[in-house]
Amino acid sequence: MAATMKDIARRTGLGLATISSYFNGGNVREKNRIKIEEAIQELHYEVNEVARGLKTNATKTIGVVIPELNNTFCAEIITGMEDVLRSHGYATIVCDCRTDKRLERDAVEFLSRKRVDGIISMPVDAEGNHLKKFQKTGKPIVLIDRRIRELSCDSVLVDNEKAAEDAMRVFFQAGHRKIGIIGGPEERLQGCRNAYEKENIPVRESLIYHGDYTIQGGVQGIEKLVAGNPDMTAVFVTNYEMTMGAVIGMNELGLKIPEQLSMIGFDNLQFARACNPKLTIVAQPTQGIAGEVAGIMLKRLEGAASEETEPITEKLGAEIIMGKSVRVLDEKEKL
Repeated sequence: MAATMKDIARRTGLGLATISSYFNGGNVREKNRIKIEEAIQELHYEVNEVARGLKTNATKTIGVVIPELNNTFCAEIITGMEDVLRSHGYATIVCDCRTDKRLERDAVEFLSRKRVDGIISMPVDAEGNHLKKFQKTGKPIVLIDRRIRELSCDSVLVDNEKAAEDAMRVFFQAGHRKIGIIGGPEERLQGCRNAYEKENIPVRESLIYHGDYTIQGGVQGIEKLVAGNPDMTAVFVTNYEMTMGAVIGMNELGLKIPEQLSMIGFDNLQFARACNPKLTIVAQPTQGIAGEVAGIMLKRLEGAASEETEPITEKLGAEIIMGKSVRVLDEKEKL
């Protein structure tokens, strides 16, 4: 028969309250902690997490819903979050919704049935319909990279407008004015528009392609921009998958970077280094995002942020990592 807390109490001579406090992370005297841990070893005691979860309404699990598990940006954040959460005794259940709103809703319902203590989401549904029911439970929700106007909850964001504006400035400094944009997140597109406005350059709508965050979307984007804008000298791609797709599309079109078309992409330094020439990219701070997201979730779960009724919003900066994919135009080419 499996050992129980009462068996540990008999072995150590300590009260059940002390032993319960130990298992729930409370303060226990060092000599009592040693007694309890020795008894656990001797009795081969194992915590019944299911029973404890039913009693405390806490399962020590966090649900994570992301759009694409094979997305390097998502994978790096998940890895970083898991390291932090695991060190505090929490496990994660990760659900890949394939950038599909219906699958995203199903994933949150699944996690709700699993009674997770909180949900971390990189939302596909911009209105947050998939999370509204879960929020009524009072359990914490932390959003990654995107904010939902209809949902009052914590979030960790990257300053996407500034990141895009900085990328466009690299082009402007190299003399480019006819710059194609394969757009993803709205904030990044707004940053591009801000950059044009500050340079007093009119925005040519034919140079903007609204992508779908996929590799194929990047392929289609570069094909349409090249076909519709023969005078285009550069292209800015605003997410990682579409950056890969744009490079594939340019290879298939037989266009050379940067001789025929300069390019700046988004994320994944390893992919940028593998390209020939090395791509200039906007790099998001994945480890910083992971740490902030996990930290906010732990604050909510452990009560440190329980008195904060207002949502916590952390905004981090991105970095331009220069490669050799942006060519400086001569005076004739600038016309």
